[in-house]
Amino acid sequence: MADDGPAAGTLTRVRRFFDINKYGLLVCALIATAAQFLAEHYGAPAMLMALLIGIAFHFLTEDPRMAAGIDLTAKKVLRFGVAILGARISADMLIGLGWQMVLLLVLAVAGTILFGVAVARLMGRNWHFGALSGGSVAICGASAAMAIAAILPKDKDSERNLIFVVMGVTILSTIAMIFYPILTSMLAFTDLQSGTFLGGTIHDVAQVVGAGFSVSVPAGEMATLVKLIRVTMLAPVILVLSLVIRNQMSGEVSEAGRPPLLPLFVIAFLVLAAANTFGLVPEALGRLLAEISRWALLFAVAAVGMKTSLKSMLQVGGQAILLIVLETLFIGTIVLVGTIVIVR
Repeated sequence: MADDGPAAGTLTRVRRFFDINKYGLLVCALIATAAQFLAEHYGAPAMLMALLIGIAFHFLTEDPRMAAGIDLTAKKVLRFGVAILGARISADMLIGLGWQMVLLLVLAVAGTILFGVAVARLMGRNWHFGALSGGSVAICGASAAMAIAAILPKDKDSERNLIFVVMGVTILSTIAMIFYPILTSMLAFTDLQSGTFLGGTIHDVAQVVGAGFSVSVPAGEMATLVKLIRVTMLAPVILVLSLVIRNQMSGEVSEAGRPPLLPLFVIAFLVLAAANTFGLVPEALGRLLAEISRWALLFAVAAVGMKTSLKSMLQVGGQAILLIVLETLFIGTIVLVGTIVIVR
C-alpha cells in the first residue's frame, strides 16, 4: 500500500487541477474552434475571430468555475505555444538568405521597436506599450505581442493593451495581405522582390503566406522564409527586454524577486530551434508542433479576449491606433527601400 501513496497523491493532484480548470479550458477550446471554422469557411483571420468572440464572452470571467481555466490558458498555454514555435526555426534559414538580407531584417526589426518606444514616449505613454506594439509589428504579430507581454511588468492596463495590440496588428495585417500584393504589382517587382517585401512587412504568418502565394508560388516561398527569419528574432528581443526590465527593477526588489534573465518558454524556443538546426526534429514532427503551436496560441488569444472588456478597449485612445499605423508604415518603408536596393 505504501508504494501506492505517491502515485495516488499525483492522481489526486491531477484530478484537482482538471476540476479547477476544466470549464475555462473547454470554453477557450470552443471559442478557438469557432474561430478556426470561420477562418476556414469565410476567410476571416482566425486570431481576430478568437479575439472578438472572446471579448463577447467577457462575462464568463466573472464565473468562478471559469476564471481559473481562462487565466491558465492566457498565461501557461500561451507560453507553451510560443515555446514550441521554435521547432519551425533553423540556422540554415539565415545562411540561405545571405548576410545582406539578414542585416536588412535585423535593422527593420530593431528600428521598428525603437521607433515604437520613442513615439510612445512622445505621446506620453509608458515605453512598455511602445515595445509591445513595436515588437508585434516588427516580428510576428499576435504571437510576438503575447510573448513580449508575458515578460513585461504587469499593471492594471496590461491585458487591455495586449488585446488592443493583438487586434490592431491582426486587422492591419489583413489589410496588408489584400493591398500589398497590388503594390508589388504596381512597382513591377519580381517574384523574389515581392516575396521579400511581403515577408518583411506583413505582421502575421498566415497573412504572409496568403499574400505571398496570391502573387506566385516562388513569391510565397520567399515570403514565408523571410517571415520565419523575423520570427527567429523573437528570442533575442525577449532577452534584451528582460535585461532592460531587470536593470530597471534592480533598485526596487531583491534579486530573488526580479524576473528571470531568460524566461523558460524562450529557453525552450531556443532549444527546439537548435534541435531543428541539427536535424533532430523530423519534418513530420516539425509540422505537427507548428500546428499545435498555432492552436495553443489561438486558445490563448481567446482567453485574453475574454479577460478584456470592450469598455476598457475603447479607453485605449486614438494615439495607440496612430502608433501601430506609424510602426507599420515605418517597417514597410525600410523593407521597401531595402528590397529595391538588395534584391534583383
